[in-house]
Amino acid sequence: MTKVSWKAGTMLAPLPPALISCGTLQNPNVMTAAWSGIICTEPTLAYVSIRPSRFSNELIRKSGEFVINVPTVEIAKAVDFCGVKSGRNIDKFKHTGLVAVKSSLINAPQIEQSPISLECRVKDIQSFGTHDMFLAEVVAVCVDDKYLDKNNALRLDKAGLLAYAHGFYYALGRKIGKFGWSVEKKSTKRKRIARKNAKNKPSEKVKNGK
Repeated sequence: MTKVSWKAGTMLAPLPPALISCGTLQNPNVMTAAWSGIICTEPTLAYVSIRPSRFSNELIRKSGEFVINVPTVEIAKAVDFCGVKSGRNIDKFKHTGLVAVKSSLINAPQIEQSPISLECRVKDIQSFGTHDMFLAEVVAVCVDDKYLDKNNALRLDKAGLLAYAHGFYYALGRKIGKFGWSVEKKSTKRKRIARKNAKNKPSEKVKNGK
C-alpha cells in the first residue's frame, strides 16, 4: 500500500453533522456543524466552530448558550437543509419539521427529534482564521428515554445515527465491539457471551407454546 501526500485539509472523518440550536424557545435558530466535539471530561467541555458570517455565530455571542444535538438518519434531509440555509432569511424549524423544545438548564432550545442534546454555556471564544471556536461547558445532557433499555443503559445503536465524511452523509453501520474489547480476558468474554445467550434463549413457556 502506498499513501499519497496531499496539502493540509479538513479530512478528519467521519464526524457527526450536529444540529446546533441557539436563540430562545420563542425565537429559535438551528444550523448544522460538523466541526464540533468534546475537549475535556472533567469539567465537561465541548466546542463548536462557526464562521463569523453565520447567523448562529451572532446569536451565540449574544446569549452565551447553545445546544449540540446529535443527528439521526431519520432527519438527514433536515440536517442538510439547516447547513445550507440561513436563519436570517427563513424559519428552518417551520420548513423542516424540526421541533424546538425547552432545555433543562439554559434558554437555548434543544431539538425534540435528537436522541441526545448537550446543553452548553460558552466559556471562551477564540478566532482562528475562517472560523470562531466557541468553547463551552456542558451543563446538562438530555437523552430520549426510548433509547434506554430496562437497565437504563443508553442504546444509541438503535437510534440510526448519522455521520458526515468529505461532503457526504452516511448511516453508521453495525456495532463491532465495545471499548476495551481488544484486551478483554477470555474468561470475561465467555461470561459475557453466556449472559447474552441466556438472555436471548426462549423461556420454557414460549418453547411449549404457553
